[in-house]
Amino acid sequence: MHWSGTAARVSALLRQCSSLSLGWEKASDRILEGAKMANPVPSACCVVLAAVVVVYAQRHSQQDSHIQYERVGADVTMKCGSMDWDAAVTWTANGTDIDDSHLNGSYLILKNVDLTQSGQYSCYEGSSWHLKYQTYLRVGTPPKEPVLMCRSNNYPKGFYCSWHLPSPTYIPNSFNISVIHGTREMVCEKDIFPKNRCHIRYLQLFSTVKYKVTLTVTNALGKNSTSLTFDEFAIVKPDPPESVVAKPVPNNPRRLEVAWQNPSSWPDPESFPLKFFLRYRPLILDQWQHVELSDGTSHTITDAYAGKEYIIQVAAKDNDIGTWSDWSVAVHATPWTEEPKHLTTEAQITETTSTSTSSFVPPPTTKICDKGAVVGSGAVAVCWTAGLVLAAYGVLFI
Repeated sequence: MHWSGTAARVSALLRQCSSLSLGWEKASDRILEGAKMANPVPSACCVVLAAVVVVYAQRHSQQDSHIQYERVGADVTMKCGSMDWDAAVTWTANGTDIDDSHLNGSYLILKNVDLTQSGQYSCYEGSSWHLKYQTYLRVGTPPKEPVLMCRSNNYPKGFYCSWHLPSPTYIPNSFNISVIHGTREMVCEKDIFPKNRCHIRYLQLFSTVKYKVTLTVTNALGKNSTSLTFDEFAIVKPDPPESVVAKPVPNNPRRLEVAWQNPSSWPDPESFPLKFFLRYRPLILDQWQHVELSDGTSHTITDAYAGKEYIIQVAAKDNDIGTWSDWSVAVHATPWTEEPKHLTTEAQITETTSTSTSSFVPPPTTKICDKGAVVGSGAVAVCWTAGLVLAAYGVLFI
């Protein structure tokens, strides 16, 4: 391909398209036609050439574009590039025309800007709509003092520091952290996730020299910083115990067995053993009961309320240094309860009653005489007579 000749034709066609006020779409079509007439260039090459021209056009149209950062509440003035103050211009925000009441000559005036006014602002010359200036307005705030925390959850390997801002700035921020041990600066290896965290390896154990960590946050509207100074032992804090399990003890209505494991992040529990703090309470009460354990990873609760569901958590701490971990994930358990005894069925009750009852059953209308309720000797005689009649009746029908 004769690139020099093709380039010359491209340049000529661009000038021709510009003089005819053709859009870029028509210009690219004309370029493709001219390129095909000049040389039998394969269609794929023509497509590539057209793409190059389009990219060039886009970059050329954006050469005066930039990002402008402003504080929330500020008054913002934008000039229309090199246009005179009294030039006739049109401003748009995100493609929507801006009312002339916001213009001072060709200048755009925005009062007391807020977050909703962030966006792309463009200025066009008169009625020709030639783009003269373009900017992307980002409204935000300078950073407040960052929150910094350092902790060793894998002692004695090292420690990590993490940070965050107490409130958002709505614009990009950059963080810089430095760690100094005595007079020596240490490397803080940043994590991929979470991004606002880095790790430092201990170069010397059991040191009495303090560490100093300084964090600086910067954005286009300002910067801020904070620092921490601490001893090696003060920041030791294990992660919570893992795999906590609680279960009832058979035939013991007031006992619960609780077991757990050392946190997996604690590298050497043999050389640096942990002690544990157990807390538990029935769901019906708000007050916790506590047990501190200096050895082992299990415990039997012996004073549980029978039949009541319990919530149980465990915390960990190095035997000699540092602070207690956060509480583990809560687990629930209910002490053993005796199975209720089976009641005799109604059929069994009927069968038992029928086998133990005499074959003689008085008629429903028969009333047995109560001697204690009858007064007088005549009444007693009547009672004896009634008894003899009933006896004879029973003999006849047996």
